[in-house]
Amino acid sequence: MPDGDQIEKAVRQVLGTLSGDLTATEASLLAELEALGREVARAKTEIAALRVEDINERHIPKATDELDAVVEHTAAATNEILDVCEGLEKLQSELSGKAADRLGEAVTRIYEACSFQDITGQRITKVVSALKVIEARVAAVTARFGGGGEAQPPEPETPAEPVTEGRALANGPQLPAAAASQEDIDRLLASFD
Repeated sequence: MPDGDQIEKAVRQVLGTLSGDLTATEASLLAELEALGREVARAKTEIAALRVEDINERHIPKATDELDAVVEHTAAATNEILDVCEGLEKLQSELSGKAADRLGEAVTRIYEACSFQDITGQRITKVVSALKVIEARVAAVTARFGGGGEAQPPEPETPAEPVTEGRALANGPQLPAAAASQEDIDRLLASFD
């Protein structure tokens, strides 16, 4: 797609071929070309302002990493639950009567409930795939329309409230690389004394 400079060059070439007074058709063509040039310039400015690099380089990868971590932690928790169920089944063989039956029923219900892990894993995998498709399409649009423009430096993320040590450690589940260490947690707990 031609950029603003190419359109301006084309307009100048058209004007150079015109001699004398402009006809109504030529004036209309000139106005349309000028409007097209302004529209292309506006679109380029809007695309540059989107900070697409930020989306592709930080936001989408962070979202997919978080979703991958959800799948991983869910699988680990489910495996732990299943291991405990196997232990309960062994204990069931030592029991008799109604207690053994009730324990067996409870273990069966736990096994059935653990099927959530497979279903959520499949759904999250679909979301990750969709995010990757979006990332590829955004990159293609950026390459097609936004390439060659001056890149703006990314704006630093500023938190809405000051981040204290306790607040920094209380961000909920984190990816293993960003998670608080046991030393950080011990230091926080010691600060309460």
